[in-house]
Amino acid sequence: MTSVADVQRAVESLWPAATAEDWDAVGLVAGDPADPVERVLLAVDAVEATAAEAVERGAQLLLVHHPLLLRGATSVAATTPAGRVITRLVRARTALLAAHTNADVVDRGTSGELARMLGLEGARPIVVNRVDPAKGLGRVGDLPAATTLGDLARTLAGLLPAVAGGIRVAGDADRAVRRVAICGGAGDSLLREAEVAGADVYITSDLRHHPASDARERHVAGEGPALVDVSHWASESLWLRPAADALRAALPGVEVLVSDIRTDPWDFAVPQARGEAPQEERAWH
Repeated sequence: MTSVADVQRAVESLWPAATAEDWDAVGLVAGDPADPVERVLLAVDAVEATAAEAVERGAQLLLVHHPLLLRGATSVAATTPAGRVITRLVRARTALLAAHTNADVVDRGTSGELARMLGLEGARPIVVNRVDPAKGLGRVGDLPAATTLGDLARTLAGLLPAVAGGIRVAGDADRAVRRVAICGGAGDSLLREAEVAGADVYITSDLRHHPASDARERHVAGEGPALVDVSHWASESLWLRPAADALRAALPGVEVLVSDIRTDPWDFAVPQARGEAPQEERAWH
């Protein structure tokens, strides 16, 4: 019989907790280590939809990328979103386990997987892990051949799951790019890293206005990369299938499933024609 504790050990061997960032909260979030596990479901986020899917598909453990209680909690009552997730899983005796930045730093992690899909040559971490120098956050490497920024963005649109927000780009669509820096998930904290500054383009998610504006101004002045902002969920969802393959190899007696639920938070977008401002906006000035 495979137990929750056995799955924990397999996860630890694949993505050691010691390699997670200091601020992270990885590991077992809910569940009894002694409970048996026959089926595991992988998802990026622990939300009501993925918790329900785990229960409905008979999974005894939900392995997610994002820790549900990363910022702490004073209550897990079912009156809160996190509490409803915990309540549903506990009632069904479905454990919840998180592998976050410890899963980011490996070769088939969130950044490494996208680097592999783009065929980056000589890919290496942007920031070397403090515990294991063979691992690290982000990836930087060279495309097999130069392409344009616009064509790279279109390639990404075909590689990543489609979301309402699409893909946003800062830079000249016709500009040639070859050296690519990648950080799956939120990556504006790496904008000033030397490997990012020396790249032709930086692909990441959740770029906030002011860091993105500053980076764009530096790029226009020839001092940094063009920017490609993709969905946080979409970039990190690439980890799920290689992670499932790794778990199947580590736990041959356990069925490992991957959720197809898209937990990107945006439901739809309304395109706007570029040009004259809307009538209401013109009236304000």
